Amino acid sequence: MKSQIKRSIKFSLTIAVITFVLAAIFSIISSSILSGVIWLIGLVIVLIIVLIGVVFDMLGIASTAADEAPFHAMAAEKVYGAKEAVIIIRNADKFASFCNDVIGDISGIVSGTASAIVVLQIAGLLGHGEGSTIQITLSVLLTSIVAAITVGGKALGKYFAIHASTKIIFVAGKVISIIQDKFKINVLPKK
Repeated sequence: MKSQIKRSIKFSLTIAVITFVLAAIFSIISSSILSGVIWLIGLVIVLIIVLIGVVFDMLGIASTAADEAPFHAMAAEKVYGAKEAVIIIRNADKFASFCNDVIGDISGIVSGTASAIVVLQIAGLLGHGEGSTIQITLSVLLTSIVAAITVGGKALGKYFAIHASTKIIFVAGKVISIIQDKFKINVLPKK
């Protein structure tokens, strides 16, 4: 019991550090990209960030809903990505925590920051400064649209994650297998 608590605390601290680093990286990248583009491209970037959050949320849920059995047969036949799919399912709690909490939450925060930058760009084009009625209205409108797309997308993603978990995790296993083979980056634990 004590070793499980220690492992849980160690994982939580590791995830917190990874979240801090990734959030900083994503914020710097998105802010620097958005500062140099027109508002329309900025809006597309915001939607891409939201889509990343939705996809990773779906992956996390699929990992907890998927059944391990079909992948054992595939792994025995050396089907590419099946071994990784088994590892994902066996580590579903950690995989879901990373996908949903780390990437999903960072995407939500960064999309909010990116939306604010886009609002400032649009308000500036319209000749309205910070705190103007136009800027506040644009901020409320864009924030509401981004929130609706995020929540609606995640709800749809949850449906697919539950009803097509085997296919989703198989694709994730293949992608992770490619990353590990081609780029020599260990994404999953060896066990």
